[in-house]
Amino acid sequence: MLHTGKFVHFAYLIMDLFLISISFVISFSINKSVVPIGPEANQLYLSLFVIWGLSLIYVLNKFNLYKTSRNIGLISEFLLVGKAVCYASIAAALFIFILKIHVFSRIVFLESVIFLFLFLSSWRFTKRLFVRSLIARGYLNYNVLVVGADKETELLFQELADNPFLGVRVVGILDDKKAGVFSGFKVLGGTDRLEYAAKKLFVDDIFISKHACGVHTQDLIDRCIKLDKTVRLLVDDFGLSARKLELSYLGPLPLVSYFSKSSLGFYSGFKRIIDICISGILLLLLLPIFIIIVALIKTISRGPVFYISKRSGKKGKVFNCYKFCSMVSNADILKSSLKHKSEVDGPIFKIKDDPRITLIGRFLRKYSLDELPQLLNVLKGDMSLVGPRPFPVEESDRIEYRHIPRLNIRPGITGLAQIKGRSDLKFNNWMRWDIWYANNLSFGLDMKILLWTIPAVIRARGAY
Repeated sequence: MLHTGKFVHFAYLIMDLFLISISFVISFSINKSVVPIGPEANQLYLSLFVIWGLSLIYVLNKFNLYKTSRNIGLISEFLLVGKAVCYASIAAALFIFILKIHVFSRIVFLESVIFLFLFLSSWRFTKRLFVRSLIARGYLNYNVLVVGADKETELLFQELADNPFLGVRVVGILDDKKAGVFSGFKVLGGTDRLEYAAKKLFVDDIFISKHACGVHTQDLIDRCIKLDKTVRLLVDDFGLSARKLELSYLGPLPLVSYFSKSSLGFYSGFKRIIDICISGILLLLLLPIFIIIVALIKTISRGPVFYISKRSGKKGKVFNCYKFCSMVSNADILKSSLKHKSEVDGPIFKIKDDPRITLIGRFLRKYSLDELPQLLNVLKGDMSLVGPRPFPVEESDRIEYRHIPRLNIRPGITGLAQIKGRSDLKFNNWMRWDIWYANNLSFGLDMKILLWTIPAVIRARGAY
């Protein structure tokens, strides 16, 4: 009998072969009027479709798309399918060009690309929703025991709460110094109860916080391996100081290598082109909404329509940040008398029910409409569509030295911290996401953040 994993991979392959064939058949059939007639032409089309399809299967496999990895989100999988289709299609186009196959219709080629992406991504979307529904009902879940109760495990719990589709069920915590309850999970005792807890609670994986366990980490790892459990190590400030991590071996010695790039190279310029194009288009498309918001502000409240504040940008450069006015006209004067009521930690000032916010301002802030004028900042080059949020100068001057790397790139209208909870995030976690983004900048990541921003804005989590 085939192993379950191999059977699933085989089923995915059969589905892809079927959908790839359907894509080619449809694009060929609906364009018969532009396709040369004759057995030789048909044989040529068939040969190219076979080569194209096999190339696509190869690339899909290279991108691990014959697995349902829980660590890959819906948007990430869409982007991977898109990349696979593009790579295979480029290979097919080169094949046509090199062999000078003039009879192959460009319309058939273009429509084949479209159908391939639509079909291959749609069925994976359906499959992933089905798997997530099973996980939500308790199937395909696995039990996790966490060793160490500190800020790293607290961040882990937050990520698991934000991503229930991972199917990770924390069954308890072991810690030599803490007792009772930590972050909503029961502390079962010290590390001396590792073997008992792992067997009693049917644990599948064990997460170990290196920072919490210190010199005993290797001993704990050895004990977990003897229990035949997968060990996952949480490292303090993992990813803040490097752009890329790589695991290698020097003989039997495992090495984690940190790579840092002083220049973002090609993507920095490419990102600027994307910013100009998208911000320009959005400003034109959203012009009616701008007019409506301006009319509402002037009708409901007194004072200016736009609020202009000094913010810290790339390399600490100060710029004028534009927003729709959502507060009373003397908001900055009143700020000093309200600072003691700030509901967020760190140097940032935020109040959930800020008395300075106007009626229309509360609505604008809830759905981030007050930030639309920042598209002008993007067009000017002060900001980017995606990046760390720009802080007011007086707040930015008070951030810690280790958080300064967030200023290495242009600030953005949206970013990882915004889609992860905005003002509901603790300040250090906010900085973590900002610096991680600055160290892992890529086109794919930016596209994911832009797409993730839409549901984040609709949920309005942490928007105040």
